[in-house]
Formats: sequence, structure tokens, C-alpha cells
Amino acid sequence: MRFFLLLVPLALLLGCHSESEKTALVPVRDGLGRTVSLPAHPRRVLALAPSMTEMLFAVADTATIVARCPQDNYPAAVYRKPVVNNYPLDLEKLVLLKPDVVFTVEGITSVDDAQRLQQLGIPVYYLRFRRVEDVFKGLEEVGRLLGRQPQARHLTDSLRQNLKTLTNAPIRRPISKVLAITWQDPIYCYGQNTLFTDEIRMAGGRNAVTETFPQPYPALTREYILKLNPDVLLGGSFGKLDSTFFKNYPELKRINAYRNRRIFPITGNLLERPGPRVVESVRELQGLLRKAESKPTVSAR
Repeated sequence: MRFFLLLVPLALLLGCHSESEKTALVPVRDGLGRTVSLPAHPRRVLALAPSMTEMLFAVADTATIVARCPQDNYPAAVYRKPVVNNYPLDLEKLVLLKPDVVFTVEGITSVDDAQRLQQLGIPVYYLRFRRVEDVFKGLEEVGRLLGRQPQARHLTDSLRQNLKTLTNAPIRRPISKVLAITWQDPIYCYGQNTLFTDEIRMAGGRNAVTETFPQPYPALTREYILKLNPDVLLGGSFGKLDSTFFKNYPELKRINAYRNRRIFPITGNLLERPGPRVVESVRELQGLLRKAESKPTVSAR
């Protein structure tokens, strides 16, 4: 009942658009396989995920971007946009912004919220990413939907070329098993079915988590991590994790990453955002693996 009472005034607000503002709707299939009807020429857009906001600023006419989320911090131009809360979703404020289409990423915006917006006449378009190439295709798809194909293709051509140059050199070393943690208590990490798996492969390593869990970012037990025995651990500096993570879980000091001090911080908003800076993320991971390689290995006792 509460949602119904909210729905009525919001629907009336949306109904105030003049006929001249309405455009033809085109059915498209989004990254989740949902059929969504979008305006043929969207003029007001926003994103509910920082990675998608970065994509919009990279491809769209920035004058068409009507808002940002609280987590958005790149590029600097985002700060000139009004804020709409994405979690929990500020439905009323979003509707007042009158977007023609809302972009988001799988796992960020609930399907229930998307359905509520759809009931109000605001389509939600999801993208999903498992490989670096998916990011490039996502940029091109956003460009196509917004009538900015040349801009998007120019960007992705450049990104693909930069990635090819970055990963062209042959790898002449053992492939390191890399565990990237996102939270310490409980211990969450980047699972096999995340973009990290493809990024670390391109950087010259491999995800220590080879099992595919239902959750993209699974919680791992200490026993499981000991079994993985990663060569490299990402998620903080050695000193920081030694005084926190390994203090809480001293048995994990037996993993190769700790014994060889191959523990490094990462730029979180690079690794966690499947956006136009994805090549920078691969470059950072490549640099960390080279740094790990330069550290002497402690022989097993």
C-alpha cells in the first residue's frame, strides 16, 4: 500500500511531460537478457553504479547526464552533477530528474527497484561484465543507445590498442596465483566469475580462486585460503595487513604470499569498476606482479 501511494503522485508527475517530449520507443535486450524499451534518442540519462557513470562521461554528451551517485568520484566533472542515492534508492528524487534511461550494472541495482522504475515509465538498462572485452563492448553499446557510436568506437579502438601493447610481451616466469581480498571479517575475495579473473590473466597471473561460487565475491574460510596458498595477496600493504588481517588470522602467515612478503595494496576504484579505466587496472596489476617477482623467495621448511 505504501508503494502504491508513492506510485500515484510519481506517475502523475511523469504524465506531465508534453507530447513533444515523448519519443519513439525501441525494444532492446540488456546484459541480463531483459527486453527493455528505450527512447530512440535519449536526452536525459544517469547511472546507478560508479563504473557506469564513468562510462557515460567517457561516451555521452555530458550535458545529457543529469545526476551522479554518492560513490562517484571520477572524472572530476561528476561533482558538478546533483546526487541521487542509489542504495537505498531515492525513488522520488530520481523521478524528479526525469531520466529517459537509467544505466546500471548487474548486482548493483536490485531487479525489484528496476521494476518499480519501469512501472513509472523509466527504463533501466543493465550491463554485466566477465571479461575485459565485455567492458569495451559495453562502452560501444552505450554509445549505440545514445547515438554516440563514433565517440565510443574511437575510445574502444584506443583502449584495445593500449591493452594489446601492454600484454604483447611474452611471460618468462612462473604464473603466480593471486588472491585479491575485498573485506577482512569475514574474508571476502574476488571470485572466479568476476572481471578480476580476466584482468589478472592479462597481467600475467591467475586468480587463486579457481572454483566458481554462486556469489561473485565469496566469503572464504581460513582453511580454504590455506589450501589455495596464494603466491600474491592483494588488498593492503604488508605492514597494514600484518597488523590487522594476519593478526586476526595468524595461521594464514603460512601462505606463500606472507612468507615472501608479496602483499600489496591496490587502487580499489580501478579494480572494482568495469569502466573505461580497465586498461589502467591491468597495467597496475602487471606492475604488482613484476614487483612480486623481484622479491626473493623463501624456501619451504
